[in-house]
Amino acid sequence: MRRYTDKNSFSTLNEINITPMLDLCFVLLVIFMVTTPLLENSIDLVVPTSATATTPVEPGQVQVISIDKNEVIKLNNDIVALDNLADALRVLQEKKPNLAVVVRPHKELPVQKFVNIMDVLNKVKIGKVGVVTQPDE
Repeated sequence: MRRYTDKNSFSTLNEINITPMLDLCFVLLVIFMVTTPLLENSIDLVVPTSATATTPVEPGQVQVISIDKNEVIKLNNDIVALDNLADALRVLQEKKPNLAVVVRPHKELPVQKFVNIMDVLNKVKIGKVGVVTQPDE
């Protein structure tokens, strides 16, 4: 007598097991959650704190660099070319060794022009730099 069983018969799958796919999604989610905070700190910034400040900045030592919409650079209300800005800052730094600079860029100024000013300040080795901003209204 022959036995009939379902073991040897072929049948189509009408359901897909999604457990391995969910496991893969959760592993990828964990990997992205771990690596994303590391990507935010890709810019090397040294943020000053009040605990490391030895002396407060005297108002007489603060120099103002302003850049208007037409990319005209002014050092203490005197128009200066970008090429001559480093020399003018060196002269001021010789007179006042603890020189501090405040940069006032225009809102619509291209970022590259602001970066050029920051490069000049870095080249002259001025460490006390601030940027003037206004709160949103």
